[in-house]
Amino acid sequence: MESSQRPPWSAVGVPIGTAGALPAGPPFGTEVAPAALRARRLPERLGARDRGNLAVRVVGHERDAGTGIVGWPSVRDMIGTVRADVGATLAGGAARPLLLGGCCALVMGAVSGARDALGRVAVVSVDGHIDVYDGRTSPTGEAADMPVGALRGLGSVGLLEAMGASPGRPVVAEGDAIVVGARDAEEVLDVGDLPERLGVDVHHRDEVVADPRGTGSRVAANLAGRAVPYWVHLDVDVLDVAVFPATDYLLPGGLDLDQLADLLRPLVVDPLAVGFSVGCYNPGKDPAGACGDALADLLVDVLGSGG
Repeated sequence: MESSQRPPWSAVGVPIGTAGALPAGPPFGTEVAPAALRARRLPERLGARDRGNLAVRVVGHERDAGTGIVGWPSVRDMIGTVRADVGATLAGGAARPLLLGGCCALVMGAVSGARDALGRVAVVSVDGHIDVYDGRTSPTGEAADMPVGALRGLGSVGLLEAMGASPGRPVVAEGDAIVVGARDAEEVLDVGDLPERLGVDVHHRDEVVADPRGTGSRVAANLAGRAVPYWVHLDVDVLDVAVFPATDYLLPGGLDLDQLADLLRPLVVDPLAVGFSVGCYNPGKDPAGACGDALADLLVDVLGSGG
């Protein structure tokens, strides 16, 4: 299928943060990112239908005794809502989901929804972190630490059930969870060989910087060779702190904007790329708006030119 024949984007906001909000408190942090991207006319510039925000919010500051997750059961409810929305959009066949996050916990709902609609799917997570903690091992208890591990079947029964999975029946198969751009040395030491044991394919930051477009092309070609549809997620903390300080988990040594665009283009242009999400932009750390402007421009460039 030529890119010009592909269904248009259908944009929806997922206004969540997983640090735990007060139930009656005002939106803050990554919760307001969908509004900030709309203020830059992102859906309109992509020719996307804008369906507003999903009715989701992660609330509460305590780790749940059963799952170890901060904000449970609102995290469960968010996963279910995102899952249903993505599944319905893809099942209709007339549009591709574009999720405006929010934090990257939304990936668990997005990919499980794609699986519901399409069967076997993969996930390509462009992220500064590998995100294979669970509710027991996560240093924070935030669901944002867990998406890749959870999609591979790691986590509490309640979390897996929210995705329509179980320890023996994960959302994505071995080799179908791919992380690109990870560089958190402390996390690498902490998780050890867990990514390998889970069957997660990790392309670290140095590989990407050496050849951004080549890395994206190799990942896309690998999935094309196996005819696996895939979801692409962008966590903006893959960018260097000097380039994009408006995120909550700051790391030096990340990508610059041109490298990120070169990496993403071959991933989103492939017809097997069935949906896209962006997360972890915190407008509260962007008083002048430069990061939001740069992010919106990058997404228009990448998603609007053949994506």
